Amino acid sequence: MRYSRYLMPTTKETPSDAEVVSHRLMLRAGLLRKVASGIYNYMPAGLRVLRKVERILREEMDAAGAMEVLMPAVVPSELWKESGRWDAYGKELLRFKDRADREFCLGPTHEEVVTDLVRREVRSYRQLPITLYQIQDKFRDEIRPRFGLMRGREFFMKDAYSFDADEEGATESYKKMYDAYCRIFRRMGLDFRAVEADTGNIGGSSSHEFMVIADSGEDAIVSCSSCSYGANVEKAECLSPGATLSGKGNGGAKEGAPRKVATPGKRTIEEVSTFLAIDPATLIKTLLFETSVGDVAVLVSGAHEVNEVKVKNHLGAEFVRLAGEERVRELTGAPSGFAGPVGLAVRTIADYSVRSIASGATGANEKDAHLVDVVPGRDFHPEGYADLRMVSEDDPCPRCGGTLRFSRGIEVGHVFRLGTKYSEAMRAVYLDEGGKERVAVMGCYGIGVGRTAAAAIEQNHDDDGIVWPISIAPFEVGVIPVNLKQTDVMAAAERVAADLDGRGVEVFLDDREERPGIKFKDADLTGIPVRITLGEKNVAAGFGEIRDRKTGETSRIPLKELANEAFALVERKKAECAP
Repeated sequence: MRYSRYLMPTTKETPSDAEVVSHRLMLRAGLLRKVASGIYNYMPAGLRVLRKVERILREEMDAAGAMEVLMPAVVPSELWKESGRWDAYGKELLRFKDRADREFCLGPTHEEVVTDLVRREVRSYRQLPITLYQIQDKFRDEIRPRFGLMRGREFFMKDAYSFDADEEGATESYKKMYDAYCRIFRRMGLDFRAVEADTGNIGGSSSHEFMVIADSGEDAIVSCSSCSYGANVEKAECLSPGATLSGKGNGGAKEGAPRKVATPGKRTIEEVSTFLAIDPATLIKTLLFETSVGDVAVLVSGAHEVNEVKVKNHLGAEFVRLAGEERVRELTGAPSGFAGPVGLAVRTIADYSVRSIASGATGANEKDAHLVDVVPGRDFHPEGYADLRMVSEDDPCPRCGGTLRFSRGIEVGHVFRLGTKYSEAMRAVYLDEGGKERVAVMGCYGIGVGRTAAAAIEQNHDDDGIVWPISIAPFEVGVIPVNLKQTDVMAAAERVAADLDGRGVEVFLDDREERPGIKFKDADLTGIPVRITLGEKNVAAGFGEIRDRKTGETSRIPLKELANEAFALVERKKAECAP
């Protein structure tokens, strides 16, 4: 491919609305152009990257036994109403009506459509297991699209769905997809972690997120330094503590009733613990939540934070939100900051950390007052204890007791064990060997195509631009003749480009009449992994240069060996991305 005939308009300026590295570089390198908020044109080089990601996805999905289909982007409301998600999904679901006044949506995901397909076509256990996948345009009407392809409204996704006869088969299908995802991201040259995660709006019994490790990641993840455990912080487990804590200065657990003390204007954990001269870990923090199952008070040690996802899952609630100031006053008779479980007429659940407090302090449900010498199980009785808090750096690994490491990650893939959530609601059934009707067991598996490309940039860039892993780079080798007017330089450039092209290498020949510095800057910006430079003096002496974009290492190579050396470097880079 010749640059002079290729549409890849690079720019020096950084767009003002580009907030993250991948967004800035994809716009500057001419890979994307904005159409509307969260909606983009994919330019030729950007589309080449996406197609390479898609090729890897197809190869690994096919190798895992999945079959490709293509489902409609426009979905009738009836299917979503059958699953119960039409009203529950939220405003991200773009709903509209056709000319006959029938309701439709733009599919953000296709559990309903694929379940409808399978219930129409699969009748017998002999047809199971079956896994179907597609690579398709999706739309989610994000409230605040940002970060380019990291959180757009329109995007490409690979979504796959498995149907099995029983849980044992579903576990095997899940493992196949999990293993395929590991191969996919290794082939893309990415440093990633598979971590336990919440199932969210998709539902199901369990899931894993595939996170590309990057400082710019939106998600916080934890992983063990001693074993394979990893989890999103929303899902990370906290072990039940064995030791009990007594309030410092309170003399430990005491007989009798709690004592009320004045705490004028002291609301926060830091303010109250300092004022009372006690360890924050012995404060019993009381948070009021409005949920789909009613008002709930959640108790946690002052040393920790409540995990709303865990609370939602524990309650089996559709939603959980922190109560506002007015509602807190209605429930406790006091402003926020003074709530406590003693005498509180609200359903109460407590984190394990509260159970370890032998004698503590808490709000008195009265303005400017707290209670001390409070004993859990004596002065208040939660309906139960559970893991309801965020993991902290002091927590041990819940699997082996090892040290947990905290890092940032970009979610690029997610696999779910759905169970019968959709198949039961939509009657996706089959006949077993005895002719008895049974419900299929499902799994679903998604990868964001553009998001993965953007995550690769977040993980692989420097001050000069993108540093593509060769498996998803728009081109593998860039050839730069420094002076087009020198016939011997152009002839050498044409020869080496033709030689590499004949070996199946993707070559990008920069035949623009531009200054050498501009060509070099554009080569670094666009991130082509291998660069061949042919200058007048070097060519006259029978040499050319090869530069590795990732390491910056430059070698002066005889012209007759130039193509061989470049090809060898390409092959080594490909080997680095082997699964």
